[in-house]
Amino acid sequence: MSVPVPEFGPLVRLRKTSVTVETTLHEGGPVPERPLRTAVACAVVANPYAGRYEENLLPFMAALRELGSYLASELVAVLGGVERVQTYGKGAIVGVDGELEHGAVWHEAGGWAMRTVLGEPKAMVPSAKLVAAAGTRLVVPMHNIHAAYVRSDYTTAELGIHDAPRPAEILFALTMGDGGRIHERLGGLTREAISVHDGQR
Repeated sequence: MSVPVPEFGPLVRLRKTSVTVETTLHEGGPVPERPLRTAVACAVVANPYAGRYEENLLPFMAALRELGSYLASELVAVLGGVERVQTYGKGAIVGVDGELEHGAVWHEAGGWAMRTVLGEPKAMVPSAKLVAAAGTRLVVPMHNIHAAYVRSDYTTAELGIHDAPRPAEILFALTMGDGGRIHERLGGLTREAISVHDGQR
């Protein structure tokens, strides 16, 4: 049975996608009641501006929203539903014929998409980006979707694809997790104590 290839318009030419799930069963101490699952969804697309300077990147940024929604929905499905998602982050790796600003378009497009799919959580979506060769791994920060100051949920996700991005490509990625660090015990704001609902506390 063939799987239909998503299409996102002329500015977003997709070469491949990847969804991975890391399951942490324990961290050397007592086994937790349930393992921690961190999911990463990547998409490798052609960079429409590779090798040249383009003043107006806004059309590309707008076109990427649909790709972001697709990746966010994939993550929600893998983790078992919106109610399971507690942390998130995003990242981009730009091929060497591009520039860092070509990855920065993902701040709005990827962040908007995750918030929309998750029911408009208020916390900013942490991110990382760089220009690099194919096979580069990127470590993306993650935190609580409702309050960035929840200390137990400061964590990371590693992402990358072995043959991407090629020089004229960009790898865009979203990350979600169903919990914070296993055995967290450093105090600070807890999920249960979120009260201000301003995206921070």
